Amino acid sequence: LGIHFDHIWQKTLTVLNPMKPADGSIMNETDLTGPILFCVALGATLLLAGKVQFGYVYGLSAIGCLVIHALLNLMSSSGVSYGCVASVLGYCLLPMVILSGCAMFFSLQGTFGIVSSLVIIGWCSLSASKIFISALDMEGQQLLVAYPCALLYGLFALLTIF
Repeated sequence: LGIHFDHIWQKTLTVLNPMKPADGSIMNETDLTGPILFCVALGATLLLAGKVQFGYVYGLSAIGCLVIHALLNLMSSSGVSYGCVASVLGYCLLPMVILSGCAMFFSLQGTFGIVSSLVIIGWCSLSASKIFISALDMEGQQLLVAYPCALLYGLFALLTIF
């Protein structure tokens, strides 16, 4: 099947520690096992939190991958595959799973929810942009890559809050 648990673990640790430099060689591999697992986990935690719009997670994932794939191909000198974009965006969905897990126990429609959502959106977009920058050799363009990632993860946060 080509599932490398060591690579999945390394990519997950890279996302969980956004201050650690990313290894671009690991992220160039198209691995969709972890992202599918995290996407299903997000849908399951949304369902357990009483949100019935968990089906939008899969549609948002596909549309977000297409848009960011197009943007990265326009911004980078070397092209990027759709599988690499889907892999990175899927792995960086892990903090959003943590937020939706908190939504099972706490209401996120107050000040606590807004602040924690902003922190999680920043965490997701910082991790994704850091990985894209290291994988595509786009030094100095992290904020340009982080902005569309933050918009995408902001939509996931809106699904989680409401």
